[in-house]
Amino acid sequence: MNDLASLPPLRDSLSEHGLLADKSFGQHFLLDLNITRKIARLAGPLDGETVIEVGPGPGGLTRALLEAGARVIAVEKDARFLPLLSELADAADGRLTLVEADALKVDEAVLAAGPGHVVSNLPYNVGTPLLIKWLTGPWRPVSMTLMFQKEVADRIAAPVNDDAYGRLGVICQALCQAKVVMDLPPRAFTPPPKVSSAVVRLDPLATPPSPAEIAALEKVTAAAFGQRRKMLRSSLKVLGGEALCVKAGIDPNVRAETVPVEGFLALARAL
Repeated sequence: MNDLASLPPLRDSLSEHGLLADKSFGQHFLLDLNITRKIARLAGPLDGETVIEVGPGPGGLTRALLEAGARVIAVEKDARFLPLLSELADAADGRLTLVEADALKVDEAVLAAGPGHVVSNLPYNVGTPLLIKWLTGPWRPVSMTLMFQKEVADRIAAPVNDDAYGRLGVICQALCQAKVVMDLPPRAFTPPPKVSSAVVRLDPLATPPSPAEIAALEKVTAAAFGQRRKMLRSSLKVLGGEALCVKAGIDPNVRAETVPVEGFLALARAL
């Protein structure tokens, strides 16, 4: 830990390496270690745990995860940051592994070599696809503590009948307990984004739906929320419409935003 404590401030490291955020990668840096340490606490306890972090950039959150005792596997697509992150790895007593790769294409089961958590300030442009990958792919994290744009975070955790309730929330909540645990204003980042951000904690349910049920759920929610102003008997017409609703015990005259997650799971099972 003493080696980590002796590292220079993040702003100094960025300046020394001449690094700036790249908009094409959706980069906004968290340089305030008080904030990154709070995120690590929200993800914890992590002592001795394996954590995959996507898009570490200059390594602000990485430092906090290492301080918390985690073994971190950092997946970074932007090669410019690897020299800076290598300095952090040198101070981390073998607990930081750097992987230069596109996180959408990596095999987390191989990287983690077993169970692990995901803790990330996700690049805005790939946040939702990565979340769906971890929710529905072959490797399922023990927990996920992820930062998104505030509106995406709200959609993930929105309850039924909420304006933000939709397909993303139904799929997430069918598989996990999802809760917004921290809000961050634009000024918390360097450079400040144009939108607010929020951290979501997702903990997988003890008995999740089967892969077949999730595949059916994706079809049902795509149809239902694709025409969310229509009654289910109309929006689900291609999947069976009124007959499917009756089979699932759902009123065919309601709209998608009034159907709870369990109702969509009933429709998926009926399909």
